[in-house]
Amino acid sequence: MELSKEQVDKILQGITIPPQPQIMVDLQMEQFHPDPDLERIANLICQDVGLSGTILKIVNSPMFGFTNTISSIKQGVMLLGYKSIINIVNGLTIKGELSDEAITELNRFWDTAMDIALVSASIARQIGFSNPDEAYSLGLFHNVGIPLMHAQFDNYFDVVERSYTAEYDRVIDAENEAFHTNHAVVGYYAAKAWKLPKLLCEVIADHHSAQKILKRSQHTEKTTALAILKIAEHLCGNYKSLGKQQRDYEWDAIKDDIFSYTGLGNYDLENMRETLWDMGLNVGQSYADY
Repeated sequence: MELSKEQVDKILQGITIPPQPQIMVDLQMEQFHPDPDLERIANLICQDVGLSGTILKIVNSPMFGFTNTISSIKQGVMLLGYKSIINIVNGLTIKGELSDEAITELNRFWDTAMDIALVSASIARQIGFSNPDEAYSLGLFHNVGIPLMHAQFDNYFDVVERSYTAEYDRVIDAENEAFHTNHAVVGYYAAKAWKLPKLLCEVIADHHSAQKILKRSQHTEKTTALAILKIAEHLCGNYKSLGKQQRDYEWDAIKDDIFSYTGLGNYDLENMRETLWDMGLNVGQSYADY
């Protein structure tokens, strides 16, 4: 089904994450090629939270009528087709106009989203998780509430920086104190609106309550996905890029539970970091240096 501009405008009402400006430039350049490469377009979209969420929201909408939920971004792009994708990109271009200040502040969010997605997928394959594509989507979308909160609250990133200090038991406690909600809750509802799989929605809701879930010691798909995400966040230095901290206090609180659940240890994470670094992924300093 080819989506018209009117259909795209209707779909974009509500939850919309501003796309990363450079990716929008790359996509717009691609559409002017005589023979646009849909696979390249899919690869570009996979790098951006807002575009990926919009694609999944559309392809899982009732107008397409698919029996199973589509969780692969590339599959969604292929199903929608070139003309629909261009209409979506053009629609988001209008809605994605941001000030230079907003772009600078959101760079911290954009810079980490794809790294964590790629690292999550890699970890999923290494430990035998059943669906690395879902691990990728989880890594990409887990902090989707951050730009939505930022759009609502001018001092949001000041609170985020404070939340990653040792002052709070959980990262989201500082947000709850300041705003009476947090990016995990907002992210959960955004993920539901985009019709992400139930598993991903639940992990997004609980991704800063990992200690409580891991202590249950139940081997479930949700707990494994959560453990993968927390390892990826730590290796990618989320506490540095978002929290501007030199120590990952959240990881300190949960690492023993994650090691107990996964059977991994410090040595395994160091080997994992070196493998990911060799693959060109941004996993920061040596684990031994933390």
